[in-house]
Amino acid sequence: MLGGAVCDERTGRQAYEVGRRIALGGAVLVCGGGGGVMSEAARGAAGEGGRTVGILPAADAAGSPPNPHVELPIFTGLGQARNLVVVLSAAAAIAVGGGWGTLSEIALALKHRIPVVTLSSWRLALPDGRAEPLLTEARDPVHAVELALAAAGGVGR
Repeated sequence: MLGGAVCDERTGRQAYEVGRRIALGGAVLVCGGGGGVMSEAARGAAGEGGRTVGILPAADAAGSPPNPHVELPIFTGLGQARNLVVVLSAAAAIAVGGGWGTLSEIALALKHRIPVVTLSSWRLALPDGRAEPLLTEARDPVHAVELALAAAGGVGR
């Protein structure tokens, strides 16, 4: 799950529903462990009894406290470089909203051939204008999770 540490109410609702649907689909929610989109997605997953993992930037909870919905916090001490750990821990990623950090996670995922589904997030194309085949735009949270779960089944992770 990719998204900003701060989000508006609409984006928060979308993230919550994505998290809920991830749990209902039997998948583990991996996120950056912080607030905003990450917290809402983890709250949605935890509310359905799903597993939640937070990959945090600091070396301990004093430096980056996990949101209360993260079941397994992993403290990396890597700062923003932890974005690579987040994406490499996933078979597919869903980006909801987000800023520059989310864009970096999308780029890292695609560079490592991990499928990305976007929802109210960045719209990207290759420099020659062609669509990136591993990047799909979803119309709503249900569609986003359906696309991601299908893509995850196809990558052998």
